Amino acid sequence: MEVSKIDRINVLARKAKSEGLTEAEKKEQAALRKEYIASVRMNLRTQLDNINIQEEDGSITNLGEKYGNKTSH
Repeated sequence: MEVSKIDRINVLARKAKSEGLTEAEKKEQAALRKEYIASVRMNLRTQLDNINIQEEDGSITNLGEKYGNKTSH
């Protein structure tokens, strides 16, 4: 997610606490938060998909291939 969008989320959060938001700003804030959460989830899934576990027998299991859905990225 772009830094400018994260900055905008923070500006709207500060404004909501101090003076309140208009309906248009509330909708903008909700959309930005939704996009931010989707971005965080995608980044986390990518990290988890790249974890390798070494089994006791010496073999290596990639958790993304075993449990994940690599086509979603």
